[in-house]
Amino acid sequence: MRFKLTLQIQPEAMGRELPINYQYPLQGVIYHTLKKSDLEFSTWLHENGYQMNGKRFKLFTFSNLIVPQYGIDKQRERLIIKSDIVTFYITFLPEKSTQQFIQGLFQQQTIQIADPISGVKFMVREIQVMPPLDYHPDMTFRTLSPICISLRNERGHMDYLSPTDPRYELGILTGLLDRYNTIHGHPFGGTPNCHLQLLSEPKSALVRIKAYTPDETRVRGYRYLFKIDLPEELMQIAYESGLGEKGSMGFGMIEAQEKV
Repeated sequence: MRFKLTLQIQPEAMGRELPINYQYPLQGVIYHTLKKSDLEFSTWLHENGYQMNGKRFKLFTFSNLIVPQYGIDKQRERLIIKSDIVTFYITFLPEKSTQQFIQGLFQQQTIQIADPISGVKFMVREIQVMPPLDYHPDMTFRTLSPICISLRNERGHMDYLSPTDPRYELGILTGLLDRYNTIHGHPFGGTPNCHLQLLSEPKSALVRIKAYTPDETRVRGYRYLFKIDLPEELMQIAYESGLGEKGSMGFGMIEAQEKV
């Protein structure tokens, strides 16, 4: 189930400067809000999620912030919010994340997105339940946050694949099949076909996680417009929990588009 959150900036509290790498602080806001309402569910999301073969799947994701007017201070790595309203989307696949559970958790909440240098305080002005998607095998999407696909190389390091890499499509499909198996308790029984067609030039996004801490890491994803052919069951998983890896860190959220 997908939700749209409308945030009202409160510049008098902290100012208008967000860290460019705000994904990790925003993830923390989401966990904190869930924890205040339902400690058991928050703990499940954070520590367990769905599990299969030692892998953990937290089947939710969120979009980048949608800021109508902004500036960027590249030297200080700051996003300067010039508009008074900011929006973003969050989507949950687990059954417990129904409308009754989520709606009201964020409503009228005051949230703070910050790193050690600067941050912004917001009031959640509105939370809307988005209508369900009408799934069909061949659909067009754009990314609302970068899609991340990685493979470990012979040196033990992660290679982040571009959508033009011939291994990328298999990475997309493997992730969806793993999630299907985790959710349903058995492998996908149909024909696991996946065909991804790029409709725009992929734009690379290097995101710093836990910036300015000893645990800082860097993750690369890509933004683009694309058409994808998937079985309906896998299409639903892609839409409701994101494509690729690291969904719970704000990667892989997609939005349906009119056919191109």
